[in-house]
Amino acid sequence: MSKPSVLKIITTGEGGVGKTTLLHRYVEGKFLADTKMTLGVEFFLKEIELDGNKILLQIWDFGGQDRFRFLLKNYVMGAKGALFLFDLTRPFSLNCIDEWVKLCRTENFDLPILLLGSKADLTDLITINDTYVLEAKEYYDMFDYLRISSKTGENTDLAFELLAKEIIRKI
Repeated sequence: MSKPSVLKIITTGEGGVGKTTLLHRYVEGKFLADTKMTLGVEFFLKEIELDGNKILLQIWDFGGQDRFRFLLKNYVMGAKGALFLFDLTRPFSLNCIDEWVKLCRTENFDLPILLLGSKADLTDLITINDTYVLEAKEYYDMFDYLRISSKTGENTDLAFELLAKEIIRKI
C-alpha cells in the first residue's frame, strides 16, 4: 500500500470567522456551535483520495487574533496552500486581508489561496456583496471564491477538494 502524499494547508482570517468550525465540520463531519478561540495554532489531519491518489491533508488552524500573528510566520513554512476565511455578515472581517495574504505568501509568492465567505446560511444577515469579494479575489490573485456554511455543510468538502487540486496542479 502506497504512502499518501502530504499537503500542508493553512487556514487564515480574523478571529470569529469560522476557521475552527469549518475544520471540525470537514474533518469530523459535525457542526460545533461553541468552539473556543484558537490560541496560536491548532492542527488537523484528514486523508482523502483525489484522482486515485491518497493525500494526507495536514491542516493548520491559525488563531485570528492580532496578538498571535507574530507566532504564525514560523508555521507558514512548508505550506502548499491556504484558505482565507471572512464572515459574510461582518464586512470588517475583510479589513486585514492584506496582512493575511502577505503572511501566507511569506515563503512562496505563488502560494494558492482559496477565498471563503463563511456563514452563508445566515442569508438575512449577509452584508457583503459578491462583486466586492470578487474584486478582492482578483486583486490578491486568489484562484477561486466560495460561499460556505459549516452549519449546513455547504461547500465545505468542495473547498478542500478545490484547494488540493490546485496545489497538485501547481506542483
